[in-house]
Amino acid sequence: MGPGGKRLLIVWAVLAALFLLPAPMRAQGAQGPATQAQIAALQHAVEQAQAASAQAQAAGDNAWMLVSAALVLLMTGPGLALFYGGLVRKKNILGTMMQSFAMMGLVTIVWAVVGYSLAFGHGNWFIGGFEHMFLRGVGLTPNPDYAATIPEQTYMIYQLMFAIITPALITGAFAERMKFTGMAVFLTLWSLVVYSPMAHMVWGVGGLLNASGGHIPSLDFAGGTVVHITSGVSALVTCIYLGKRMGYPHTKMAPHSLVLSFIGACLLWVGWFGFNAGSALAASPLATSAFINTHFAAAAAALGWTMAEWLENGKPTALGAISGAVAGLVAITPASGFVQPFSALFIGLLAGAFCSFMVFKVKSWLRYDDSLDAFGVHGAGGTLGALLTGLFATAAINPAFGKDAHLRALPTGAMDGHWSQLLNQAAGVGIAWTLSIAGTVALLLLVDKTIGLRVSPEQESEGLDLSQHGEEGYDLNT
Repeated sequence: MGPGGKRLLIVWAVLAALFLLPAPMRAQGAQGPATQAQIAALQHAVEQAQAASAQAQAAGDNAWMLVSAALVLLMTGPGLALFYGGLVRKKNILGTMMQSFAMMGLVTIVWAVVGYSLAFGHGNWFIGGFEHMFLRGVGLTPNPDYAATIPEQTYMIYQLMFAIITPALITGAFAERMKFTGMAVFLTLWSLVVYSPMAHMVWGVGGLLNASGGHIPSLDFAGGTVVHITSGVSALVTCIYLGKRMGYPHTKMAPHSLVLSFIGACLLWVGWFGFNAGSALAASPLATSAFINTHFAAAAAALGWTMAEWLENGKPTALGAISGAVAGLVAITPASGFVQPFSALFIGLLAGAFCSFMVFKVKSWLRYDDSLDAFGVHGAGGTLGALLTGLFATAAINPAFGKDAHLRALPTGAMDGHWSQLLNQAAGVGIAWTLSIAGTVALLLLVDKTIGLRVSPEQESEGLDLSQHGEEGYDLNT
């Protein structure tokens, strides 16, 4: 409920109170000054109206956040599972989809035990503490440190959906060649070693990069650094560490079903409204702004990638269009709650062209095998989006840094006059890259030396479906 609705509710409550007053009181009020009883009745009516307004606001916010949590989970399964699953060869579809599904289960358990506490508990500038282990103290009342109108359990489950999809994004880089057991252990540990510290630094109370009081206030509305840079950079490190798929790049490894990928991309687009607009943490005008910016950027990026591909190859492809849309969604994520709609269009258009360049040119020049372009879209798009957030963020949308002594909103981004925010954004990007590289290398070495990461050549040739799960996605004999 907006401010206008609240005021209307209070006016109606006062009018109702006047009519409900006993007749002698109304008559006396018409003849002379209000009595103490009348004043008390009116005050009580106003207090009741304010309480009802606050209750209605909390109910609306909670409903929106629960829907947003479901939308973000939709992004992992079926969205990402279908998107990635269609892009691999048919012998690997179940193995690839299982990797996303496994994160839905494993990360949930880890989050409940300690992940949420490490990300959002009170700790130091780098990592939270253990106050919320086993969700201790995470109840059905709001935690004003994070969201004043929704239960902390709602906030916790919403943030869990981010923690699920982030490691799942990495699987696109090593598709078709990692053992299921190695993947499960590596990404579970990664969610604690890389994701939780980054989430705490950006969004946690006392975090180094927190825009509200951090030493380096870095703007990240919905996860440009926390989700996309960490997953994208870690994806690049992982695919380089594992090495190329057998036969790459000489053997044809075309997607086996662009239809599935197309459906997955559309589900990602829809789910992203929960991802970005939900990060307003309320059913508010800020959620509306983030919702619009998300859609505009996706549309512009689909056009940007398609045009770049059309000029290069002479034909627009469905794969290029859906890849471009995802790139735009990635790039607008950190900026979605800070920029105007036409800034979102520009960010999306630039992201589509830039990520296309990273996928088709840079990957070819450097010869790494990022199977499904997790780095080219998420790492590159997330980095671009985080930097452009510092350029286009405006206090007209979100006065993130408060107001001055004259109650005027302080400038937010460079276009507002706060040029040093570009340095803060660059610092946030640099820290995300550093943590992702260091944490990923350490975990890859640990898991590889203990249980192993890569499937054998025979298993890779057979495919992940049979070698890792003993089943096939398609029974072509029936």
